[in-house]
Amino acid sequence: MAGHSHFANIMHKKGRADAKRGKTFSKISRLIMAAVKLGGPNERDNPRLGLALEKARAANMPKDTIKRAIDRASGAAGGESFLELTYEAYGPSGVAMLVETLTDNRNRTNTELRTILDRNGGSMGASGSVAYLFERKGQFDIPASQTSEEQLFDIVLEAGADEIEPLDAGTDDAHFQVTCEAGAFSAVKEALAAAGIEPSRSEYVMDPSTVVDADEDLARKIMKLQGLLEDNDDVQTVTTNLDVSPDIAAKLAAG
Repeated sequence: MAGHSHFANIMHKKGRADAKRGKTFSKISRLIMAAVKLGGPNERDNPRLGLALEKARAANMPKDTIKRAIDRASGAAGGESFLELTYEAYGPSGVAMLVETLTDNRNRTNTELRTILDRNGGSMGASGSVAYLFERKGQFDIPASQTSEEQLFDIVLEAGADEIEPLDAGTDDAHFQVTCEAGAFSAVKEALAAAGIEPSRSEYVMDPSTVVDADEDLARKIMKLQGLLEDNDDVQTVTTNLDVSPDIAAKLAAG
């Protein structure tokens, strides 16, 4: 799904830019709190919390902010509960969209997401209408400065990795994207750590089994819609099955 990776890579860059502006701290706080409520405040005993804290550190989230989120969820200072809801939707031209949320108000989230979709050429889908097109995978971004593709292949293959894709070659953001089955996530993560390689991103993602080819106009419409959804406070991630060529990806990245 190389074309899908190109588009997802652009949206990841947008997310990193948002993080630098502090726009994602409240979302990560929710992620931390939900993880603590489900598995406790000890990172070593709670893999889900470990992933949330990795995301917090990658976003340069202040330690005091992280501690407050953990304390609130563990009862030291009270705290609210969040529902995990995944919405299935369609963008323009039938592009499939999965919207993963953490919300303390289901009705508010339903209304806000439906409004965003309706105003931007999309629509809410019924349960089961889109989810079957995606499979949960593990994914890691490895800075190219840390290793070569051959070395990385040797490290992660036995651990269960399925694919290594070079992205942004020749730029300061050059990296390799490693994808594996969800069940192999921990093994690949441990293999990278044993080799002294630190991913810039490591998380579970929803990977499309089929894709929709996009021209530049459609790609820009989906990029705008995805951005609006991701700006919603309740939304954690948005995944699409859009497929773009390297040329179109370059135009999108340029603005």
